[in-house]
Amino acid sequence: MAEQHYPEPACGALIFNPENKIFLMKSHKWKGKYVIPGGHIEWGETMKDAIKREAKEETDLDIEDPQLILFQEFIFDDAFYKKKHFIFFDFVCKTRSAKVTLNEEGQEYVWVSIPEALQLPIDPYTRKTIEEYLKLKKK
Repeated sequence: MAEQHYPEPACGALIFNPENKIFLMKSHKWKGKYVIPGGHIEWGETMKDAIKREAKEETDLDIEDPQLILFQEFIFDDAFYKKKHFIFFDFVCKTRSAKVTLNEEGQEYVWVSIPEALQLPIDPYTRKTIEEYLKLKKK
């Protein structure tokens, strides 16, 4: 793999199902912590198209109405399994389904309420996304 010379843009999806529970998956890339699905924005792809594609690839869920929550800088944090520099664009979105098929990036998943999610071992970037969503919801 080529050495990284620039930050990599990536997006994440805080997905709500019809029961108002959020999707989290355990990932070996995040040292077994629970995370939201997401990944790189491909060349020529909008962020909204990227998050729809990534959610489909990692969970087989179709998502709707992605709305930007926040962006986060990730610079060589040990939370990830490789030394990387990312810029995360995290979205809140909905799905009409709760039927999940994980790809190789996820080892298991849960649908949980936000209070339940905050009690799980989640990575710090997922925690910040959830906390920011809660702040925006109060406005």
